Amino acid sequence: MTTWPILSVTTFLPLVGAIIVYLSRGDDEAARRNSRWIALWTTIITFAVSVILVMRFDPSNADFQFVEKSAWLATGITYHMGVDGISLPLVILTTAVMPFCIIASWKAITSRVREYMMAFLILETLMIGTFSALDLVLFYLFFEGGLIPMFLIIGVWGGPRRVYASFKFFLYTLLGSVLMLLAIMALYWNGGTTDIPTLMHTAVPRSLQTWAWLAFFASFAVKMPMWPVHTWLPDAHVEAPTAGSVVLAAILLKMGGYGFLRFSLPMFPLASHDFAPVVFTLSAIAIIYTSLVALMQEDMKKLIAYSSVAHMGFVTMGIFAGTMQGVAGGVFQMISHGIVSGALFLCVGVVYDRLHTREIAAYGGLVNRMPLYAMTFMVFTMANVGLPGTSGFIGEFMTLLGTFKVSIPTAFFATFGVILSAGYALWLYRKVVFGALVKPSLASIKDLTLRECVTLFPMIALTILFGVYPKPVLDMSAASVQQLVNNYNTAVTAVKAAALLH
Repeated sequence: MTTWPILSVTTFLPLVGAIIVYLSRGDDEAARRNSRWIALWTTIITFAVSVILVMRFDPSNADFQFVEKSAWLATGITYHMGVDGISLPLVILTTAVMPFCIIASWKAITSRVREYMMAFLILETLMIGTFSALDLVLFYLFFEGGLIPMFLIIGVWGGPRRVYASFKFFLYTLLGSVLMLLAIMALYWNGGTTDIPTLMHTAVPRSLQTWAWLAFFASFAVKMPMWPVHTWLPDAHVEAPTAGSVVLAAILLKMGGYGFLRFSLPMFPLASHDFAPVVFTLSAIAIIYTSLVALMQEDMKKLIAYSSVAHMGFVTMGIFAGTMQGVAGGVFQMISHGIVSGALFLCVGVVYDRLHTREIAAYGGLVNRMPLYAMTFMVFTMANVGLPGTSGFIGEFMTLLGTFKVSIPTAFFATFGVILSAGYALWLYRKVVFGALVKPSLASIKDLTLRECVTLFPMIALTILFGVYPKPVLDMSAASVQQLVNNYNTAVTAVKAAALLH
């Protein structure tokens, strides 16, 4: 294995980049240009280093790899990092999406460029850290730390109601996480350690499992976001700058799903089994209700934001089904949704940069002036609907398959989400792209520039590649998912057997 700490390098490279951006002072155009280039090269190099992780990763090994451990705080809290087949795809998703965010902000952000690029680079370090941390306290610091740069990105560079949206985002997420901190303390007192791999194999008493599960659930459900604690997301998306929306949809929402996979199922299997019907109910409501709400939206970003809540409903449903297909489908759906929804927000950003409005009514007939854009937008719309041949289909199909084995009613209701998603996504596409080009403001609108093609075309390639050939993602996570599902089922079966004996 590698001798150099490759995971720490991947995690903290963006932070080094942020420091270099900070040192490149000055308010003139040259300083702004330097900030952009430093940020772009930092994210590209970070991605290149993370590719080495994939190349050296052994998918047949279910345990944590690239593990780094050193003493940190006196009470046994260590600096402990490592990835397995569940966290590595999310790390790669993070490092891959960030260069696109920097490129998307190239022309859109003109004020305080240096601070903006620093916020994005610091956010990248905190997000990679969240997926790599193997100590509860370290995880909590990364998980919560990500709030601060995102709060600033929305609050400083956002739309007209940015202050309201950023505070709502901050308070919602923080409130859930305070309960998680209490649960982390309880786990430490119970197990005598904050080491995540150790705690996964530490017996947690039944009563503590219930309370700790609820506390972790409060935090992750807000982050996902699950119905009914999803209301911060549409506001945050609408007010955030384009790149902020991309990061929020592609990566920050996945932290909740990752938390369920890393903590709720392995550490509290009995509570997860007991509360599965609650999660199924909330997921089914989220899928149907937010799809109906999306049908009524007049703002493009709000429509895509509500569709994100519906798609995350498939993830929670699949994860708590506790079946191989359900959990693997949940992981795949997170990666797929990260690519597709991030790309959809980039597509909205393209037309917003030209007309400075996101009202659906302001557009129509774009296919006449922007054929390339119409084709690009169509690919991601179809993936959002879950058309076979796109990555969106694989994730939804697998989660439905996995849930069907456990709860037929949940799978039945969730399937309506597939129909409704076709309704709102195709309605949006028809309104914006087709029809007659009657509005005078659209008469001189330009098609995709080279810079925009650079951000969108790789995502088209990935969407279609993973739709036709999902093997890379599924294989990477297969051993870890299998181990997680086996341990979960073993714990649940043991309790059922003990109950029968009594």
